[in-house]
Amino acid sequence: MLTVEEINQLIEKIDQSSIDEFMYEEKGAKIKLKKNNGGVVSTSTALQSNIQNTPQPVMESVPKQSAEKEETATQQETETKANYDYEIVSPMVGTFYSSSSPDQPVFVHVGDQVNEDSVVCIVEAMKLFNEIEADVKGTITEILAENGELVEYGQPLFRIKKA
Repeated sequence: MLTVEEINQLIEKIDQSSIDEFMYEEKGAKIKLKKNNGGVVSTSTALQSNIQNTPQPVMESVPKQSAEKEETATQQETETKANYDYEIVSPMVGTFYSSSSPDQPVFVHVGDQVNEDSVVCIVEAMKLFNEIEADVKGTITEILAENGELVEYGQPLFRIKKA
């Protein structure tokens, strides 16, 4: 697990960067850093007593899901699985954008038909804007990411029912 000094260094680096949100998990311990009005807010499930003495982050406890909630989530996933055949996943860590600029319409909505070469979103990584294509012909059944959200490598972004 990260030390208090490493967490403080991470907070400073994220505060100075364009990253809005960061999550780290190791051996059941989770640390989530998220910018909030220019400052960094930190949420942790482990090392809380050690870190609360540091003045920089604001600490909150993140409750674990109960077995009932996990079971319900698994049932919902199974039901949702019937609504799609294909997932478009993020090819990199970056920021998800649903349109080319804030004043432009979004690339796709739920129910839209897409082709293999249809652009469905943009993922920005290191100031490079990467257009993400559908890669299959079908109908968008779900949009899983929010505009401006930090996405991880391999994270599902869209679900498609193939034509």
